[in-house]
Amino acid sequence: MDLQQRLDLLQRLGNYVLSGEPKWNKTKEKAYSENAWFIPEFIEVATYNIAKEFLEIEKLRDWAEKNTIPQQNVNIRNVGIVMAGNIPLVGFHDFLSAFISGHKQTIKLSSKDNILLAHLIEEMISWKQEVANFVGFADFLKACDAYIATGSNNSARYFDYYLGKYPNIIRRNRTSVAVLTGHETVEELQKLADDVYLYFGLGCRNVTKIYVPEKYDFLPLLTAFKKYDHLADHHKYKNNYDYQLAILLINKNYYMTNGSVVLHENKSIFSPIGQLNYEFYTNPEQLTRSLKINTDIQCVVGKDHLPFGDSQKPGLSDFADGINSLQFLLEL
Repeated sequence: MDLQQRLDLLQRLGNYVLSGEPKWNKTKEKAYSENAWFIPEFIEVATYNIAKEFLEIEKLRDWAEKNTIPQQNVNIRNVGIVMAGNIPLVGFHDFLSAFISGHKQTIKLSSKDNILLAHLIEEMISWKQEVANFVGFADFLKACDAYIATGSNNSARYFDYYLGKYPNIIRRNRTSVAVLTGHETVEELQKLADDVYLYFGLGCRNVTKIYVPEKYDFLPLLTAFKKYDHLADHHKYKNNYDYQLAILLINKNYYMTNGSVVLHENKSIFSPIGQLNYEFYTNPEQLTRSLKINTDIQCVVGKDHLPFGDSQKPGLSDFADGINSLQFLLEL
């Protein structure tokens, strides 16, 4: 397949994701039945954003042109991709990068997210049989020419040991933060709620900590966050929320809550499910400098940063960990 054929297939895939076809709807229902964290609301958000941000033809053409993707890949390699499963289709961008570059790929799906992408690739194969020569799945990745692996800090050490001798991209734990000034509008705070609550806070682009000025009034924020009160009815999320609340109560720690998230003053940028950490700051310039050099931060939301509500809408060039995986593939 040449580049134009691959682009045509990806455009058709975007249309299919938005189509609402019965077999696609059944696949999304199956993904939810297999993983209770993948509620229909969040599957819809993830698939819609993929269709609009990753699969619109003009965006794909512009991306291909900027990265100088050749019409024909004359140096095809087999790329092993280990995908995470924390949010629906979290590994789609890696699949997309390998596919548009013209390489073969062998994918190890996470057991938590092994329904959606498998179905989408089956559809692509039904449209064009040659896709089967370029995309496959395996439980164990062996004899690949290069690897892209996403996991925890612990699994990254395993990947480093076994994959270090091959060209590789190995991703570790990351999270995102927000910087507030105290002058945010209600609409901006409601958009921040999306950054915090979407996917139950399980993604690396989810805001798990906010930085606020001294004497910050938390009431408007907690009120705006009531937009996601319904998540308190989700048993897995509620169990985590109750657990974090109980720990704070037992330890007699100060906290605030609106019934669906616990706010706790904590230096860590990582927070458990059901909790949002906060920290006061006095010098915004110094804070910005410190955030820029923190390698555990995926993105920063706020004024002069990524707009509120956009953390879960990455574009084609918003590469995980800031590593251009497409360029990596093109240079193999």
